[in-house]
Parts: sequence; structure tokens; C-alpha cells
Amino acid sequence: MRKEECFYLGKIVSKFSFKGEVLIKLDTDEPELYNELESVFLALGKDLIPFFIERSSFHKDSLLRVKFEDVDSELEAENLMKTELYLPLSFLPELSGNKFYYHEVVGFTMVDVNEGVVGMITGINENAAQDLFEVESDGNEFLIPINDDFLKEVNRKEKKIIVDTPEGLLDLYR
Repeated sequence: MRKEECFYLGKIVSKFSFKGEVLIKLDTDEPELYNELESVFLALGKDLIPFFIERSSFHKDSLLRVKFEDVDSELEAENLMKTELYLPLSFLPELSGNKFYYHEVVGFTMVDVNEGVVGMITGINENAAQDLFEVESDGNEFLIPINDDFLKEVNRKEKKIIVDTPEGLLDLYR
């Protein structure tokens, strides 16, 4: 399995017991969807390695307590600290309406209701104070805030996102 075929689920943040259990900080708004997983992929080096889950339960609401098969000691659990977890994209629940996954809209055309076609979404910048669409058009890069007030429609069929940006925002990049 390659990372491009997966989504980031979370990270192992702590050991829990001397029997190899770990605590995982999930990166999701719906952690309950991931309580009964049979396996996950752990990013070890450049590879994604499948790890099978013996049991799991929630710990203090925000962490998932997991016992992996063949991880039976505190030392073995220690070797997994800070490791990222991934699942295949097929595990994501399907979204509808104006909800979308970031990876899903890369390659979509962005259209502003007043300005027309802005360009193609080439990525999502999550490193700013607010997440931003990275939009490419004729060699220019536009950074458009991902904001529910701007977002008017996600058209999966036509691979378009319709936005209503504040007056003057697009002019900053022209």
C-alpha cells in the first residue's frame, strides 16, 4: 500500500501499559468510526506496514487505546512512538453536499460567481492560520481561504468548486 492510496488517521502518542498497549491521537471529527478496526498501516521508514489490532477502546474520549498483535512489551511499544497511522481511502465515509475531503478536490476547477474561472486547485495549504486552497492559473498561484461563507457549491460530477470570494481578493494575485 502506498501513502497516495491512504489517508492520515492519527499518531501514536504514548505507551499505555507494560503489555504493549499504546494511545493514538486520532485526526478526525468522528473517532467512533474507527473504534473497531481490524488493522491499520503504520508508517515505518518509507513503508506502510500493516499492523493487526487485538483490541481497542476509547481512553478519555480523545484517545484510542490499542493493543496490536505481536506488540507485547513496553519496549516494543516504545519503538512505535510518534508513528503515523494510515487507512486506505476506501475507508473514508462518502461525503455529500458542500462537505469534502482535501485530497478529493485537488484537480477540481475553482469558479468564482463574479469573476468566472479562477483556475485549477493544485493543493491545500494547511500550514497557515486558516487552511487555503492553492489554485493555479496561467502561472499565477492564488491562495483562497477555505471558508464556509465563501464556498457556494461542490460539484463532484463536473469537478468544480463554486466560490464567492470577497471583492478584491483575486486582484491581489493578478
